[in-house]
Amino acid sequence: MKRPALRRPTVRRPALRTLARGLRARLVVAFLLVSALSALTTAALTFREARTAILKRTQDTAVNALRSQVDSQVPDLRFPPRSSDLMKFTQDLGRAGQAQRWTVHARYKDGPMVPNNLKGTLDTRLPAGVREKVRDGIAAFQRVSIDGDPWLVIGLPVAYRDGGGEMSGLEVYAQVPLRQDAANVKALVEAAQSGALPAIALAVVPALIAARGVLRPVRELRRATQQITEGELDTRLKVTGRDELADLSRTFNDMAAALEENVAELRRMEANSRRFAADVSHELRTPLAAMTAVVDVLDEDAATLDPDTAYAVRLISEETGKLARMVEDLMEISRFDAGAAALHLDEVDVAETVRKTLQARGWQEKVTADLPEDVRARLDPRRIDVVVANLVGNALRHGGEPVSVAVRVEPPAQPGDEEHLLIEIADRGEGIDPEVLPHVFERFFKADVARVRSEGSGLGLAITLENVRLHDGTVRAANGPEGGAVFTVDLPLRRGGDEA
Repeated sequence: MKRPALRRPTVRRPALRTLARGLRARLVVAFLLVSALSALTTAALTFREARTAILKRTQDTAVNALRSQVDSQVPDLRFPPRSSDLMKFTQDLGRAGQAQRWTVHARYKDGPMVPNNLKGTLDTRLPAGVREKVRDGIAAFQRVSIDGDPWLVIGLPVAYRDGGGEMSGLEVYAQVPLRQDAANVKALVEAAQSGALPAIALAVVPALIAARGVLRPVRELRRATQQITEGELDTRLKVTGRDELADLSRTFNDMAAALEENVAELRRMEANSRRFAADVSHELRTPLAAMTAVVDVLDEDAATLDPDTAYAVRLISEETGKLARMVEDLMEISRFDAGAAALHLDEVDVAETVRKTLQARGWQEKVTADLPEDVRARLDPRRIDVVVANLVGNALRHGGEPVSVAVRVEPPAQPGDEEHLLIEIADRGEGIDPEVLPHVFERFFKADVARVRSEGSGLGLAITLENVRLHDGTVRAANGPEGGAVFTVDLPLRRGGDEA
């Protein structure tokens, strides 16, 4: 019988959530974040420099224009000036500064603030810092917000025209509206935003190209790994470049080559060991048959021999029987390893098949059987006999009586599923150590390392597992809730006419 072919892994399309969490999405998002951060940083720096340049230009222009007009009109002003002189002085400055749209105020020493119009003074709105510097003879300016609008306040101390720089006590203040500059700055911000968004959108294209370049070797590595998993150990990656991904590809190729070499060596050794076991078992059958025949004759005459000789004859007979059973088990396991084991299915009465197994070995009195009638299935009677005999014999030898055998049919879990035939063998012994449970079906495994010799070959449960697998079933070991070990054989229930 050929071994079933390896099932190729099902390739599923990644879900949307998986794509969102994938490396491609993270690379694109990281690229876009870097692009956005770069665009925003550039826009912020450009905005700051442009805003500073715009405001500085307006500020320098207004200060220079005011100083020029004051210097040109101060020679015609007499000191100490009267209110009418200050009014005419500020009006002349206001007319001269129509281009700057400024509002001019002036005062002499601690006198009242005289505007260039009759709308009132600016005394309460002048920044204290500007006034203090002007009083100290220092020109000053400051940007302020008045009723929500930006303004530039300029303060100039006026010196005597022929006083060698001595302050005259005349102070000139001007308000310059910055509304147009604010509009220019706002337009600059909008332009920066309008330029940044398309730049970020266009960054998607190089981001996808970069992600594709990075992910191509990763996809190739995944494909090669899947091929290695499917048994194609000669799979290799094409190495291009000298970057870290190229180093990863070289490392993968080295690993695949070492794995192929090791697996080939292991397969060769496994094939040799199987062939050796099969050859030894086959070669032992003929001399064992002759030894068994001679021992049977001696065993019949053991009663007529002296006690020591009779004991030796019975011991030889017992050990010869064990050796014969071990050789048969080795030959059986060799057939499984070689894929030569075949099923011969027949529709049988399950209860009658199990009952015959118990009767053939004289276990009717030792085993409690719960065998429902009219349960028929397509099985290989000889192999089911081996399965039940091995499990019951194991329970009698290593468990504790009473041993029970139960057969039942398990209905399908979902509509469309098939029924299952369950054969359960339980004992009332001490159970199986939880650390031993995963290994009970391994060949030659002994739970008690001190028990070097036993009645079995150490292959009974392994043969049971292989026979159940031939029926596309499973067998599992566990500890019962009330103590003792429980072995459950789970077989798909195929009736007459069903395909095996």
